[in-house]
Amino acid sequence: MVDEVTDANFQEETKDGVVLTDFWATWCGPCRMQSPVIEDLSEENDAVKFTKMDVDANPKTPESFGIMAIPTLIVKKDGEVVEKITGFHSKAQLAKILDGYTD
Repeated sequence: MVDEVTDANFQEETKDGVVLTDFWATWCGPCRMQSPVIEDLSEENDAVKFTKMDVDANPKTPESFGIMAIPTLIVKKDGEVVEKITGFHSKAQLAKILDGYTD
């Protein structure tokens, strides 16, 4: 399951463990391609919390991370950003990245 997060709850929702946040927008074609990949991963990987944030509805958090293009995925471990990934990535690519933080 992928949880929707907002500017108001992002810090609280992503402070513990390994968390991947998908920064996206409804008008973004590559974002629409990335979303089902992340949904699939969320069903297979219990070691990671999966979240998503609509950048149009929540501009403060993406701005604080300097996000200039979407989709951008941020991986946090225990509240610290450990990875920032821009553009579409396959399930295998993302699984490999996440495995490096959950082993």
